[in-house]
Amino acid sequence: MKIFGPLYERTLAWAAHRHAPAYLTGLSFVEAIIFPVMPEVMLAPMCVAQPKRAFWFATLSLIGSMAGALVGYALGHYAFEALKPMFAALGMLDNIEAGIATVQAKVAESPWAVFTFLVIGGFMPIPMKVFTWASGIVGVPMLQYVLSMLIGRGKRVFLLALVIRIGGPRAEAALRRYIEPLGWIATAVVVAGIGWLWWHAQSGA
Repeated sequence: MKIFGPLYERTLAWAAHRHAPAYLTGLSFVEAIIFPVMPEVMLAPMCVAQPKRAFWFATLSLIGSMAGALVGYALGHYAFEALKPMFAALGMLDNIEAGIATVQAKVAESPWAVFTFLVIGGFMPIPMKVFTWASGIVGVPMLQYVLSMLIGRGKRVFLLALVIRIGGPRAEAALRRYIEPLGWIATAVVVAGIGWLWWHAQSGA
């Protein structure tokens, strides 16, 4: 059953829209708070369509993600208890609570221990919202939080832009050819990453 190929083709059409940069920024913002689709899904075809603007698109995505990270932190800090029923209904509560337990353990070590953990977490395809909400709930120091989000998310979007900028049509052809297995591999990695967070939280309890 092919899922990711048709989705990729549809996203290419969205990426060609004249308002695509605004959509990308908005998607990056909302994804950092609650939306389940990672902005790289839109960023990649936009970079493929206009490789000379790849770094500009990555910058827009990073700006949106950082704004969303601040909102997610504030919501986690001030509104988590009130929003617990919503997260439970969306099936996100267990993942967020696992992230909370892990971040709490790192904060107990030192502010820079949690910084290192969040930077490493940014290299994993775990939804950003898990870390933004957990950090706000726990009260991660703002300096370490902002720097870790900037490095973690910036690395992902600029590395993707660089690969496509260098690869050009070859990168697009390779992405189109292998999109189906890559999509399933990414899905498996996300599941494994969430499982790792849960296991780490349980072992530290």
